[in-house]
This record gives sequence, C-alpha cells and structure tokens, in this order.
Amino acid sequence: MVIVAALLCGVLIFFLFVFFMEYSRRSRAAINQRMRYYAGAEGRLEAPPPPEKKFADRFMDFVRGLAKKLQNVRKAEGLDLTMQQAGLPILGSEFIIMALIGALITGLVSFFLTLNAFTAILVALATVLAEWCYIQIRITNRRKAFVNQLGDCLTMVANAMRAGFSFLQAMELISREMEPPISEEFAKVMRDMNLGTRMEEALEQMDTRVNSPDFSLVVTAVLIQRQVGGNLAQILDTISDTINDRIRMRREVMALTAQGRASGWILAALPFAVAFLLNIVNPNYLKPLLNSDVGRMAIAGAIVLEIIGFLVIQRIVDIDV
Repeated sequence: MVIVAALLCGVLIFFLFVFFMEYSRRSRAAINQRMRYYAGAEGRLEAPPPPEKKFADRFMDFVRGLAKKLQNVRKAEGLDLTMQQAGLPILGSEFIIMALIGALITGLVSFFLTLNAFTAILVALATVLAEWCYIQIRITNRRKAFVNQLGDCLTMVANAMRAGFSFLQAMELISREMEPPISEEFAKVMRDMNLGTRMEEALEQMDTRVNSPDFSLVVTAVLIQRQVGGNLAQILDTISDTINDRIRMRREVMALTAQGRASGWILAALPFAVAFLLNIVNPNYLKPLLNSDVGRMAIAGAIVLEIIGFLVIQRIVDIDV
C-alpha cells in the first residue's frame, strides 16, 4: 500500500504540472489582452489594475529564473520548437526545470513513504516520462485538430480571394475568424511578417511548427504559385478536396482498426488490473514476486515484454493514409 501511495503522489504531482502548464498559457493570454489595451485596440475608458501575483505566478517566475541558466544548452533550444508545437507559451529550458522539479518532489515523497531509494528513483523517472508523454499527446491532438480544420481553412481562403481579397488579407481573416489552433498559427505568421519576415520564411516556419504533410502540400503550392503564377484560388480548392478525401479515408481506417487498438490497451492494462485485484483479495499471494530477486526480475521482464507487445500492436494498426 505504501508503493500505491507513492504512485498516487506521483500522479498528483503530474496533475500539478499540467495545471501550471495550462495556467502559464492563460496567463500569457491575459498579458496579450493588456497589451492590446495599451495599444489602443480595447478602448481607453479605464486602465486595468495591475494583478496581484499569485503562488502560480511566483512559481513561474522562479522557473524562468532557473531556466535562464539553461538557455545556452543546445538540447533546451531544440525543445523550444517542441513547446511551440504543443501550443505552450514556455521555453524548452523552462520545461526542463519544471520536469526536474516535479521529479524531485515525487522522488522525495516516495522515498519518505517507502524508505527505498530504488522505488523513489523509479517514481521520479515515471514522473518525467509522464510529463513528456503529456507534451507528445498535446502535440498529436493539436496536429489532428489543425488538419481537421485545414480543409475549411483552404475553402475560406479560396472564397475570400475570389471576393477580391489578397492572400495576406485572407490569412488575416483566418487568424480572426477560425478557431484555434489554426487561427493561432496564422496569427503567428502575420505577426512574423509584421516584424519584417518574408512570407516564404514565415510559411516555412509555420510548416515546421505544424509538421503536417497536408500543410506542407499547401505551402509548396503557395510558394510555387508566387514564383510561376496561376490561379491560387483554384489550386487551393483542389488541395482542399484532396485533404478532405484523405481525412475521410483516415477516419474510415481509424474505425476499422478500432478493435485492434482497443485490444492493445486492454492487454496492456490487464496484468496490472489482475495484480491489483489479487493484492486486495489475497495480499500474501504476490509477496514472492515482490520480496525475492527472481520475482523482481520476472516482473521487470514481464513489463518489458508488455511494452514490446503494446508497441507492436500499435504499429500494426497504425496505417498511414
């Protein structure tokens, strides 16, 4: 039960990590709103009062102070793009600091609960892994949402250009009228262009952030059209039809492979569920596995085989369209 308490503590710390991630994103939105006010976009009836710093604000200031010492680390700089792909307004160095703080807290709490350094290290490593998985899940969900919006976005751009809008005006319309994440990405493109970046470079940077083959096709078509000319609205309509067909086919494949994906998750979770039930029904039944070296080696081997089997099943049902 002590190990279970340590794991629950790790889960709690992970949710605190998620809270600070989301809080940082909302705090950045509030800063943007105040900047629009002082720029004259929100009217000048009454200046907003300076907000009092909460615990989360002080914690983020502490994280940013420590992160400044990691700004010259090449790996931290590489994580900046990952944070942008996840839609989080933090630097890679700040993520490293937050991940290390979470791992340190869970490791210390686990050590005090179990008095076992090995268990504390495992819980700390599991916390870091969970935080990284959270970032990857955000990136995957954000990319899927972007691709699902891309067909409607291209249709809106094509219709706007037929109505007399330029391509820049159509992009600004997308940044104002559509929902995130596609509006956020086009808003970044417009902001980069306002700061002096060429359109080609801004679109290529957006393509790097999105990392989607569908959008790469759009960027390539736009860049070629700017060099050789042509009817961009008609080109975007053709690409939009192609992307919508691919999305429809991808959804059909997901529906056909749903049983295989569910089987993988069930088979991966089944041993842990059985062990939990056995521990409740007969706590002494699993003691030979937990208290002997051979039992621990068997558990480690079983976990490795479980991970390999799960990855193989996911690889089988992962069909590129």
